[in-house]
Amino acid sequence: MAALLSVDEALARVLERARPLSAEAVPLERASGRTLAEDATAVIDLPRFPSSAMDGFALRAADTPGELPVVGRVAAGRPAPRSLEAGEAMGIATGGVVPEGADAVVPIERVTESGDTVTVPDAVARGANIRPLAADVRAGGSVVPAGTLLTPSRIAALAAAGVAEPRCAALPRIAIVTTGTELRPPGEPLGDGEIYESNGVMLAALLERHGLVLERETVADDEASHREALARGLEADVLVTSGGVSVGPHDLVRGILAELGAEEVFWGVAMRPGKPISFATRGQTLVFGLPGNPVSSLVGALLFVVPALRALQGASGPAPRFERGMLGSAARRNPNRDDFQRARLELDGDRAVLLPIEGQESHMIVRAAAADALVHVPRGKGELAAGTEARYLSLGDA
Repeated sequence: MAALLSVDEALARVLERARPLSAEAVPLERASGRTLAEDATAVIDLPRFPSSAMDGFALRAADTPGELPVVGRVAAGRPAPRSLEAGEAMGIATGGVVPEGADAVVPIERVTESGDTVTVPDAVARGANIRPLAADVRAGGSVVPAGTLLTPSRIAALAAAGVAEPRCAALPRIAIVTTGTELRPPGEPLGDGEIYESNGVMLAALLERHGLVLERETVADDEASHREALARGLEADVLVTSGGVSVGPHDLVRGILAELGAEEVFWGVAMRPGKPISFATRGQTLVFGLPGNPVSSLVGALLFVVPALRALQGASGPAPRFERGMLGSAARRNPNRDDFQRARLELDGDRAVLLPIEGQESHMIVRAAAADALVHVPRGKGELAAGTEARYLSLGDA
């Protein structure tokens, strides 16, 4: 194996080849979780008219304090009955159009109403409780910039600004191929030497949040099965394989991918777990060869595949989103490779405390299920002492 790339070098090579996919108009009700391909701009001024922030009375500040006749009522969604003259007040609902001539709204709980008269005991400031025209955004102004993930609050902002079909990046089409004659679906009886397949379902559960998993299959360790499955997978935007990328006699993936025209960009990253990860391209298709050990496969997907899927959608800042915490116990370092250790996360006030779990071997997926975080332990000698600041990825959704 050639000299191993660092994690950062490998990620840079992936991201420079993950070019954004084409844009498409997406109905707003189906746009949650999508990434904007183009700036979304407001169709209207927001608010599109001066509106009341309170249930109360619209009036002129200069007429307060005082006793004023109530000459009309303004309901939300209805125009004011007429302009307001000096010395008058109008009842108004939250969101109602402030009548022309009024320059303030006094809340209903601060007045005394008697028949068609309202008494305002205190002076009211001009502009009080009025939402000005276009105070949020003007028509044509930016609502959400390109490269932004559409969350529920951003969906609401687009709706309020009149954006019905934001233009989003197309979702990457993903194929997943797991390899191994010994693999069987959970629920089936196991024969001698057989194990349950977990990587494919794990990868599909993770990656379907970032794209469309079109195909997931498990193939035996023979060339014909590999060739057929990999050829199908190369028709997707992203092909992710698990297993078969090391140097054993049944590690067929890299050789067959080369025969099918995939150009290998790198093989091997100075990381633990997941050192024998590979990355290749064929045309615009990105191909990730993840190791077969379950935790290695998970770590490789989090560090490289998920960022690539974000980049294909034009996300701003597609790299892994590390947070900062503090080691609650010592973490042993690897002298040659960056280590990504599974840890439980506890809160001490507003600070994240990271406690590496027992059982860090790459096949221990059940032990990994108890972890909340993936802690980056940089290569080096000795160990990082408890209390050391450390970067971590949340495993809350992984």
